[in-house]
Amino acid sequence: MSSKASYAILGGTSGMGLALAERLVSRGDHVLIGGRSPGRLAAALDRLGEGASGRTVDVLDRGSIEAFFADAPPLSGLFTPAATYRTGAFRDGDTDTSEALFQGKFWSQYWSVFAALPQLLPQAGVVLMSGAASARPLGAAAYAACNAALEGLARGLAVELSPLRVNCLSPGTTDTPLWRDRPAEQREAAYRQWNSLCLVGRPARVEEQADAALFLLDNANITGTTLYCDGGYTLR
Repeated sequence: MSSKASYAILGGTSGMGLALAERLVSRGDHVLIGGRSPGRLAAALDRLGEGASGRTVDVLDRGSIEAFFADAPPLSGLFTPAATYRTGAFRDGDTDTSEALFQGKFWSQYWSVFAALPQLLPQAGVVLMSGAASARPLGAAAYAACNAALEGLARGLAVELSPLRVNCLSPGTTDTPLWRDRPAEQREAAYRQWNSLCLVGRPARVEEQADAALFLLDNANITGTTLYCDGGYTLR
């Protein structure tokens, strides 16, 4: 992509979304970021500087998503890592970890792309975000199905919206601020399990996921693809 293009990131106030925003701003692009928390949004904009703008957005509310994109500039790319959900076992029969999970991760991204369409340039790149459980579930069947659905959505949109490019980033466990904010015992136990399941023996870094997302945004010959940035988890 050429310099001084504009991109939008839903979930750009922390983690891999913020890391991608930093990469885009550092090369001279403009980034429109969105997040739920006004305080975190203000902190992210202060960190990014004049190359960024933003507004609060609730990805569970189609009206809020539409308002986010209403006066956005022409966009060369969109990344949608924002999600809110809980996982749980199928036998629990809990709608919060099944139907609400799809609302918070699948439908939020589906309607985000829809709302962004008028602003997306004809050959823009869209990057959805799923998760490696799509290919190697370890329980939580609805979560595995939701991630697989997002990867299917990327393929379907790549065909229907061509020449717009649509791809999906499928990360494994990543050392994000969300994990760092959890109790150390819980985090370290999860990381130990992950280390034994993947090939590289460690969680991903936020910067590695941001680099993967940037690659998918920039490469004009890739569409309808899922990139597993999972340390080889899906190969074990």
